[in-house]
Amino acid sequence: MGARGELEKAAHLRRGLAAALVLCLLAFAGCDLDGDGEPLPDSSLLGREQVELDVLVYNVEYGGGPATDAVIRRLDADVVGVLESYERLPEMAERTGYRYWNTSLQLLSKYPILEPSGGDGLYALLEVEPGYVVPFFNVHLDYVEWGPRALAGGASVDSVIATENEVRTAALERPLAAMAGLLDAGNPVLLTGDFNQPSSLDYGADTVGTREGIDEPVPWPVSEELLDLGFRDSYREAHPDPVADPGFTHTSDERIDYVYAAGPSTTLDSRLVGEPGGEDVEIGASPWTSDHRAVLSSFEVTPVAMPTLIAVDARLADVGDEVTVTWNDPGQGGSEIVIAPAGDAAAPLETLEAPGPSGTAGLDTTGWGAGSYEAVLIGGDGDEAARVPFHLRDPGAELALRTDGRVYERGEPVEVSWAGAPANRWDWLGVFRAGASDPESDDYLIWGYTGGHAAGTLPPATEGSAVLGPGSQGAPWPLPPGDYVVHYLLADQ
Repeated sequence: MGARGELEKAAHLRRGLAAALVLCLLAFAGCDLDGDGEPLPDSSLLGREQVELDVLVYNVEYGGGPATDAVIRRLDADVVGVLESYERLPEMAERTGYRYWNTSLQLLSKYPILEPSGGDGLYALLEVEPGYVVPFFNVHLDYVEWGPRALAGGASVDSVIATENEVRTAALERPLAAMAGLLDAGNPVLLTGDFNQPSSLDYGADTVGTREGIDEPVPWPVSEELLDLGFRDSYREAHPDPVADPGFTHTSDERIDYVYAAGPSTTLDSRLVGEPGGEDVEIGASPWTSDHRAVLSSFEVTPVAMPTLIAVDARLADVGDEVTVTWNDPGQGGSEIVIAPAGDAAAPLETLEAPGPSGTAGLDTTGWGAGSYEAVLIGGDGDEAARVPFHLRDPGAELALRTDGRVYERGEPVEVSWAGAPANRWDWLGVFRAGASDPESDDYLIWGYTGGHAAGTLPPATEGSAVLGPGSQGAPWPLPPGDYVVHYLLADQ
């Protein structure tokens, strides 16, 4: 193996493999080479009537398929927080009969999904009645550094909690702040997710010694943060005894999939969905193909009046897609919507009339260039009322992948940057040995998500950077001298 390496600039696309480049790691130096968002405005006007909402959380595992689609279609929930749907969500929506879907937030809904000004892509507003909305979050926390395994291996509760805070609680920093702002403003808030962490409600004094691994109470921090904000764990509301009804949602015999609610709402019921005859399963479905069970919870929710806003149905879309713009500007008339490149409202591409105080309009992006844009709501008084960003990507563009060097000393971190990425929540970077770098057949060494530990809580982006080094997953680090290939891989590989 030589002491020099070439950087392969040509990226290539295929299922599971988005782009790759080659780098060289040297045993010595001196080698010569050739050539955040604001919360919504206060809205204390509650809906005149409560609405009943059935909410499903379902990790379909590796994109799911006909069996998981059949489960979703049969349960017919009003909104589904999907995990691991990857690029299948549009197909899933078509096969399950959902009119509205959002890939960034991984939602299926019977109601319009609005990504509002001030939401920063962290949550959606579901317009459950004309002019009345319910904020909705759907998150997926990283699976690495599995806490129950560490406890079983003899780690102290304090050390496990410290790791949980680093990997999972920190990833929720921005969503938790947004939730707090919404709740302070009087909104109901619904949250679904695969937390990859048990609940402190299942590891209390009453469960110590009742099953293997619970030797003392464990204040799992994500559940503690949510309970402190006033959220209610709907399954534990309906099944308050964790000994009689453990409600495991994962094959690890842990409950890690949740439907939470806070604000003006009442939990009516919560049921476990899974394989027929499974422990605590109340709704059976066969065949059951996922390694997760689903949770179906029912609520009465008091929606709030839609605040002054402008929203899009998706902050990330392909060039040529129709982007639906929704506005609400109570008390105004004769408003207009200006569509312009981000940061350049003085050079509008299109201006839409907004004759009433609220409404929707379709925006045909055929012929537009890939890039970032803003929809700006100008009130009848001529002042800006709100703005929301959105991004168009070119689905045929080649992904550009770069490193900050071609040759590295042993132990030197590698910074990888990219542009034109497909922007799935769990896209990742993997390092392979040169000559054994086919992701379909060869093993990766070190790796990391393009969005880090927060990849499942923050809006995905088409460009970014990450560092592969001592904090990366996998082994070995430091890498021994040799030639390596860095791949950008899609979320389902």
